This record gives sequence, structure tokens and C-alpha cells, in this order.
Amino acid sequence: MSVDEAQDHHDLSYRENLPRIVPRDGVELYCEYSGEGTAITCLNNFFITSPFWREYTEELVQHHRVVTYDMCNHGASSRVEQEPTWEEHAADVIGLLDALEIESTYLIGTSASTQLARDVALEYPDRVKGLILAGPVLGTRGMRRHRQLNRSWLLTLKHHGVASLYAQMYPEVISGEMNEESGTPGYLGLRESFIAMSSPEELANGLSLVQQGDTNPELLSRIEAPTLIVLGDDDILLSPTRGHEVAKLFPNGRCEIMPNAGHVPFLDDPAGFQAIVRKFIEEAESYA
Repeated sequence: MSVDEAQDHHDLSYRENLPRIVPRDGVELYCEYSGEGTAITCLNNFFITSPFWREYTEELVQHHRVVTYDMCNHGASSRVEQEPTWEEHAADVIGLLDALEIESTYLIGTSASTQLARDVALEYPDRVKGLILAGPVLGTRGMRRHRQLNRSWLLTLKHHGVASLYAQMYPEVISGEMNEESGTPGYLGLRESFIAMSSPEELANGLSLVQQGDTNPELLSRIEAPTLIVLGDDDILLSPTRGHEVAKLFPNGRCEIMPNAGHVPFLDDPAGFQAIVRKFIEEAESYA
């Protein structure tokens, strides 16, 4: 892969003709949706924006209604003076579903947004059909380390800027195999996408919010919705053994390990990740 090909790897352009969604007074959310059938809603993790999901949901939109959106104060969504809380972000998800006339949905969370997925499922259980948690930072295993990493990322961002933050995060988040295979072109291409998706202020606000929220693992025992943890076996935060331990904290949870994948496993194998999600939803729907 050449540097030019790597830099063009993700289409991050916004579709300006799409109407904004108003989940609450003073907030307008950029939203994309495609496909028909059972709804899947993707939750951003403060480092990615709605257009980024296109490449990782191409197969899912052939079988499901896939919704992606930018969170308030991020991407192409509106800005408010006071940075939203986890509770407000959760309420925005429900406002989004109401506006799109979606009665209930499966939620895909990744890294920090697995906390948001958890909170939505706890506060609005009738609106959540199931959870797919990719590289989760929940339970007794991983959350403390994740917050320690976030604090170090925030310090790097404040003192050295976005490019240095990316240089620190890349070997921590990307799998060893992807790092080797992509080489310098892959590193540079993903850096262009990373820098394009978020401003320093947006990143700082997101990294600060991640330090907040309830860390009690007992919360997971209250989630009745079917839950799938998708974990790369090269995830810096959770080993496969610990991933299975976290899955057991959910009444109806299980863990799927993706080989040679890192903390954001769909980056390593988009097709494999989508196949896992489709199988999980098919099984969950058959028991509904």
C-alpha cells in the first residue's frame, strides 16, 4: 500500500444534504443511516466520527438498518457551552432513536463508548435489544488501566499536540500484526484520518469525560440484554482470559476472540467483525 492509498483509505467526508437530528433543545446531531431491517446503532469513542464507520459496516447495511452519528460537541454535530455528561449522551441516543422512529436497537460500542452502551442499556432497557462491545473498558478488568492510559494520552495531547498523541497511541491500540503489515504507509494513512476527525479541544474533552462515570462492575449484572464482547487477542487492555471473565459479569454475556486483532478489533478484520455481529444478532433474534 502506497502512502497516497493509505491516506485515501477512509472517506471522512460529510453528506451535507442530510437533515440534522434534534434529540433535545439546543442540540443537533449529524446522523447517517442506511439499510433496512433490525436496527444497529454505532457509538463513537471520541476518536472517530460518523463517516469513519462506513468502511466497517458495508456488510451490515446489506442486512440491517445501520445508524451512525456524531456525539454532541464532536464532529459535525452542534456545540454547547457545557460539555455533555454521560447521562446527556445516553439521553441523546434515545432522542436519536425517537427521531428515527426506532423502537429498539442493537448498540455497538468500542473502547470508551462501551461505557455509553452500558449506560443506555441500564437507563433505557426497553430500547436496547443487545450490546456488542468491541474492546470494552468495563468490569474489574481493564477499566483502571484504560483510565491510566487516558490520563497519559491527555498529558501528551496538552503538552505535545495531536501528532504526538497519535504516535503514542498507535502502538498501544493497533495490533502488532497490523503494525507490521501496514508499515509506514499504514501508519501515515491512519494518522491523516486521526488528525482529520477531531480537534485538540474535542479530544481533550473526550479524554476528560472518560475519567468519569461509575466503575462498579456490579452494574453489568443488571443488564438483561444479550451482550457480546468482541476482543482482539492482542488487546493491550484485556487478555482473552480476562475478556471471558468480564463477559461472565453479564447475565446473558459471552466473549468472542478475534485473532491477531488489537484494541479496536474491527480495524484489523472488518469482514470478520461484521460476520461476528451478524451471527450474534441472528442468534439473539431467534431467541427473542
